Amino acid sequence: MKLPFDPPLAPMLSAAAAALPSGEGWLFEPKWDGFRTLVFRDGDDILLQSRDEKPMNRYFPELVAPLAAALPKRCVVDGEVVIAGSEGLDFEAMLLRIHPAASRVKMLAEETPASFVAWDLLAIGDKDLRETPLEQRRARLEDALAKAAPPIHLSPATRDRKLAEDWFRRFEGAGLDGVMAKRLDEPYRPGERTMIKVKHKRTADCVVAGFRWHKIGAGTMIGSLLLGLYDDKGTLHHVGVTASFTNVMRKKLVEELAPLRKDALKKHPWRDWAEAMEGQRMPGGGSRWNRGKDLSWEPLRPERVVEVAYDHMQGTRFRHAAHFLRWRPDKKPKDCRYDQLEVTPPYELERIFRQGS
Repeated sequence: MKLPFDPPLAPMLSAAAAALPSGEGWLFEPKWDGFRTLVFRDGDDILLQSRDEKPMNRYFPELVAPLAAALPKRCVVDGEVVIAGSEGLDFEAMLLRIHPAASRVKMLAEETPASFVAWDLLAIGDKDLRETPLEQRRARLEDALAKAAPPIHLSPATRDRKLAEDWFRRFEGAGLDGVMAKRLDEPYRPGERTMIKVKHKRTADCVVAGFRWHKIGAGTMIGSLLLGLYDDKGTLHHVGVTASFTNVMRKKLVEELAPLRKDALKKHPWRDWAEAMEGQRMPGGGSRWNRGKDLSWEPLRPERVVEVAYDHMQGTRFRHAAHFLRWRPDKKPKDCRYDQLEVTPPYELERIFRQGS
């Protein structure tokens, strides 16, 4: 490729904040829930680069032709690869793409095609724009993608903090993570945390129904606790894990949870996980996107309740590992139900793509 700079390039990163910044000089954008991607194009050569600076073309082959049709002949664009499902952005569908078999990837590309959302222009023609202020880069990006058509999109952006706060509330229904804030006068700083991200944070009371040993070996320390919530039919579903413990606490948990291991599998609601019921996530089995990882687990009698912090639900489970807050001895396990969770109204992705600055 003959571009102003060669791939790979470390993408500019973000730091978390509790609220959107106030004052003038900020550009706000939705926080997309997909795979961060830099696109390098030089004529017919197009490279999709991941956040960890690896090529991704083989995982999203259906994007190459649309990118060639939408992008300038020679450019570098920063953005996100996403997959839109029936209920909003589908991150699990993204994970399924990381598969060694090209035939599998091809099938998924046809069944659940990906989209690319652009938000920054780092180079165009022979011009390196990384030292150019964001305000100018955004204007040039809007010009460059003026005729872009799905599945290539220009991310909405606004300087209006009140509108950004409205986005924060409404866009979660489409599966978005939160809102980003960027200084309009700043250059693009590869690898530096100069952007600000504000994500949704919530708490939930969950049943602790099992655990996994720490990776150093069984019997040493607790690696993670397996969390469950009951549905309205009284079925306990596996909703995720919490693993935010110090090593001191991990060792203490071995002793603390020992009594709950006795006869735990005898009447355990997940004892038949190998024959998982339709629609129910179970904690055992192999991982389709983290090949080789040991997902074996130890059952616990579901008698203890823990309060955890989480940011987002992906269907019926936590999108990321939940953060341990405290034990809740005052709570009954049967009271740990889905109906405690905040309900986010759905919001159509098409409406988001139409939002402007």
